Amino acid sequence: MDVHDDEGATPPRPTPKAKRRLSLWQETFVLLGAALVLSFVVKTFFVQAFYIPSGSMEPGLEINDRILVQKVSYWGGRTPQRGDIVVFEDPGDWLGPGEEVGPTSPVGKVLGKIGLYPTGGHLVKRVIGVEGDVIECCDDEGRLLVNGTPIESDFTRNDMSCDGPMVTDCEAGWTSGPVPDGELFVLGDHRDASADSSAHMCRESETDCVPGGEFVPADLVVGKVFARVWPASRFAFLHKPDTFADVD
Repeated sequence: MDVHDDEGATPPRPTPKAKRRLSLWQETFVLLGAALVLSFVVKTFFVQAFYIPSGSMEPGLEINDRILVQKVSYWGGRTPQRGDIVVFEDPGDWLGPGEEVGPTSPVGKVLGKIGLYPTGGHLVKRVIGVEGDVIECCDDEGRLLVNGTPIESDFTRNDMSCDGPMVTDCEAGWTSGPVPDGELFVLGDHRDASADSSAHMCRESETDCVPGGEFVPADLVVGKVFARVWPASRFAFLHKPDTFADVD
């Protein structure tokens, strides 16, 4: 029988240590943290939730409706277009009573910061005029005019005899524009109940009014409203009315 020694033999490999697994509560904490970071990124760069605090956008958007705003709509040099519903920051004392209210509970405020709860403190209106446009109230049929083209009013609500907002009466009429470069003329769809561009125009009787206060800087726009998500029975994707395609 031959005898062999162990000299030169390969030493046995050490047994690998088992990887330490996170406990259930640690995994939950990590997943929650990742979800919060992702929600913050989505809110900052892509989509944000808001709620409707007033009836200024009826009939399409009602009080307490929840909406989603798409921020990427105006990236890459793109700008708001006629007919878009936009959310924008207050250009200066435009917010009415109750419209500044956001989440009131501590949890709601935290969730609002990261985009998981609808926030307030902004305005929601429809873009009527962009750079160079002239807006007039109104033609013989009571329709608003943009660059001389009538805007059909099947998406608006108005208890007056014409579709123009009432800074004056229908018979007297008014004209605004041309809209300056980088600014917008916006109106609420509830024409006679909206603190919009028409409410901030200088009236003939005013002597201390600064012209141009009716326009909204486009860089204050947060994004375009693309969906109404709550209540669930009113869920809908929102599109601009076809009538704006006729404007030159």
